[in-house]
Amino acid sequence: MDEDLAIINSNTRNEKIKNFFLNNKKLIISLIIILITFLIIFFGFNEYKENKKKKISDLYNSIIIQYSDITKEQTTSALIDIINQKDSTYSPLSLYFILDKQLITDQNKINELFDILIEKISLEEEIKNLIIYKKALFNADSSDENQLLKILNPIINSESIWKSHSLYLMAEFFYYKGEKQKSKDFFSQIITLKNPNQDILREAQKRLNRDLSE
Repeated sequence: MDEDLAIINSNTRNEKIKNFFLNNKKLIISLIIILITFLIIFFGFNEYKENKKKKISDLYNSIIIQYSDITKEQTTSALIDIINQKDSTYSPLSLYFILDKQLITDQNKINELFDILIEKISLEEEIKNLIIYKKALFNADSSDENQLLKILNPIINSESIWKSHSLYLMAEFFYYKGEKQKSKDFFSQIITLKNPNQDILREAQKRLNRDLSE
């Protein structure tokens, strides 16, 4: 009897499954097509990104290898093109090369390139903060207090590993402008940080003890 019931239950269950597939055949086929399409797009897009990355990498390396005093203009133009492609690795490297070789002297143009990296590329937070800090360094000699703080505030108001560097830059900025109280305030902030860069901490302590100990 129990065996008969088990057979009946099994047949009933199989019939229900069969009917489910028959009644929902179109829906199931549609879902399978959607899933296959999604997988094709997903893997295709990843392959596209990898191929694009490799092309940019090859292009960047080729540009750097061929760089010389004769090719400065072509190098600059090609590196700007890479920056505008908004690649998380080679766009920053291209700007660093431009800065290192002083290929562009127009400060506004350099700041525009910095802004592409900071505002239009998806970067890891600390890499983005490093670029912000480098922008501040680049502008430190020609900016006023408000301009420099505007650049650095995203770091200063965070717990970034570049916070102590940014505070130190502002402290030195005010020190060389003769605004010693403001300088002292920024050096003092470094001392109170939980995890400051140790080299920066030592330099801040030296400044406070040697030059700002009134």
